[in-house]
Amino acid sequence: MSLALNQQIVLVTGASRGLGAAIAAAFAREGARVAINYHQSKDKADALAAELGPNAHAFGADVRDPAAVRAMISEIETVFGAPPTTAVHNALTDFSFNGDARSKLDEMSWSEISAQLDTALKGALNVIQAVRPAMEKAGFGRIVTIGTNLFQNPVVPYHDYTAAKAALLSLTRTAAAELGPVGITVNMVSGGLLQTTDASRATPDAVFDIIAANTPLRRVTTPEEAADAVLFFASPWARSVTGQNLIVDGGLVYG
Repeated sequence: MSLALNQQIVLVTGASRGLGAAIAAAFAREGARVAINYHQSKDKADALAAELGPNAHAFGADVRDPAAVRAMISEIETVFGAPPTTAVHNALTDFSFNGDARSKLDEMSWSEISAQLDTALKGALNVIQAVRPAMEKAGFGRIVTIGTNLFQNPVVPYHDYTAAKAALLSLTRTAAAELGPVGITVNMVSGGLLQTTDASRATPDAVFDIIAANTPLRRVTTPEEAADAVLFFASPWARSVTGQNLIVDGGLVYG
């Protein structure tokens, strides 16, 4: 079974800004109904929903809280008349992509790592558990997680962020194995440094220049380009693809 993008109801977590907002806009452009999840940025989420039109709506929930996520899924069903057919887990705990400002290994605390795990991994688990029943009943579901190319190419000391995203890839693949028989695919899109999001705004221009110079396309990937790759996994063209990690970074990292 496949659904065209314009037949889907898409939940995007952490969608009020940055890559999440670009993903929400990409789905809206293709005619999907889009649930814009936010935690604290209500004004930005409401503004994005207004910009995207009547098929978009903002929904507040902390993805770390399973009860809040279940309540959000129920609210989405009330607003759109059906539960999500597609879930994109993009939510990111507060983070700044500035290597000079990140904790090095000898000063890293477990609380820094667990904070990333709570949003990336626990948040994904909460979302998967909340959307699974309706997807399984329908015999169709698309789940996309957002990773990073840093666990293939750890050029900057983002130990907490990179470890959490690597764990998320493992959950993506084990979830794909369990959910495939009921018609749900689970895949990951891993971007590199994106130019520019709120999180990457602190990145020095020199770092962008170095990445561009070492990337086959000779430029840094944009949030809109990464968002289009997410559309592929939700589309009928990816109906036989699951458990995969697609790296979208202009060719900087292979494999």
